[in-house]
Amino acid sequence: MQGGNARPTEKPRYTVIVDQKLLRRIDDFRFENRYPSRSAATQELIRRGLEQLEKEKEEQKHND
Repeated sequence: MQGGNARPTEKPRYTVIVDQKLLRRIDDFRFENRYPSRSAATQELIRRGLEQLEKEKEEQKHND
């Protein structure tokens, strides 16, 4: 058994502070897309944002 309360299979956690307007946008996205939790919706938004950044980076390489 490991020390502390963390289980070996738990995903890392961290806290993000957002303003009310951004929180409403996250919640709107969550409900419009039927995500089971705010966390799941936030993960999807981050994933999509990172994928878009990578796509833009690749496009920039081809345009240089």
